[in-house]
Amino acid sequence: MAATDTHRTIDAVWRIESAKLIAGLARIVRDVGLAEELAQDALVAALKQWPEAGIPRNPGAWLMATAKHRAIDRLRRNKRLARKLEELGHELDIEGAGAAPDLDAALDDDVGDDLLRLIFTACHPVLSSEARVALTLRLLGGLTTAEIARAFLVSEPTVEQRIIRAKRMLAEARIPFEVPRGEERAARLSSVLEVLYLIFNEGYAATSGDDWMRPQLCEEALRLGRILAGLAPKEPEVHGLVALMEIQASRFGARTGPSGEPVLLLDQNRARWDELLIRRGLAALQRAEAQARGLGQPLGPYTLQAAIAACHARARTAEETEWPHIAALYEVLAQLTPSPVVELNRAVALAMAFGPAVGLELADALASEPLLENYHLLPSVRGDFLAKLGRFDEARAAFERAAALTRNARERALLLDRAAACGSAAV
Repeated sequence: MAATDTHRTIDAVWRIESAKLIAGLARIVRDVGLAEELAQDALVAALKQWPEAGIPRNPGAWLMATAKHRAIDRLRRNKRLARKLEELGHELDIEGAGAAPDLDAALDDDVGDDLLRLIFTACHPVLSSEARVALTLRLLGGLTTAEIARAFLVSEPTVEQRIIRAKRMLAEARIPFEVPRGEERAARLSSVLEVLYLIFNEGYAATSGDDWMRPQLCEEALRLGRILAGLAPKEPEVHGLVALMEIQASRFGARTGPSGEPVLLLDQNRARWDELLIRRGLAALQRAEAQARGLGQPLGPYTLQAAIAACHARARTAEETEWPHIAALYEVLAQLTPSPVVELNRAVALAMAFGPAVGLELADALASEPLLENYHLLPSVRGDFLAKLGRFDEARAAFERAAALTRNARERALLLDRAAACGSAAV
């Protein structure tokens, strides 16, 4: 295998295994910052050895074994962590004469789930809300600083500093590596839900790279969401988020064409949507709505978004979509969680329900929003409205602007194709 192919394979393995590796190490060393460092050390070792020795049969186990040996070396050298040697000796088998680490025990996920423990640890109230989400996206989602910055619409240095401070604060506070119970779990739940939501969204529409989607992130977020629903079965918003992810995931088979190119929602072959996931999502939505009513609470933001997704799932064709109802749901969502991104989505729904001129008016009003200054979907949405209004020169410029802002190669190609089509229509 060529070195470049090996490096691509290593990158793919890292994307898949890094969260599990860090979670397993965090359970052992009780320090998420140190766990990430050890995982990175294992990655560096793989980059050095695998191009010559070949890819191991079980890459995840190789990375874990390497990281555990690095942990032993680190603990021996570091006087600051000397007290952990005695505490953790039985797990690391430091005194064993060359005994092999118990990889199965380290890698297996039990009912408690190391990954879920890691989420709740990273979402501890000692951290700010922004730091909790950024740290968990890095540790569990495997997202780069740039990808997290795009998700939050903030600068990369800001995200990097949040992550550095978060790891330091967790270490200094000696936060236990566990899933909390009772009131403490409820207090952290909103941050955990936000993390899962952002991880899923990054997988559903990748902010950068050559692929339109990163399904493994969606699958991980959905898996963790289902586990969380089992841990907190009476929380409406947990079921609301699971419903949203189930329904969105049902479209995977229709979201890309034969060459991996994006297929937009209204152009998708709905026969390729996964009916099982739709049914599961609708059932979870029903639970969320029933529980909210039972508690006398309004629907939360994730349940509202799931209700919007359900409108699409129930429509057999794009033409049957109940856009006025979707617009009304977005209006409720905008009141509950005011956001320029929600307003942009509401503009799309209004355009579909009442015409592109109505949507364009709202989109133009968002042009001065600082958070949307470099958000590629604003000019993309404006380009769509302008094209439908026959203002092709303006639409082409908007699509070109959107293409310049996106970091996803597939999306850039789609936007440039739409710009070219507007150019041809304007002639």
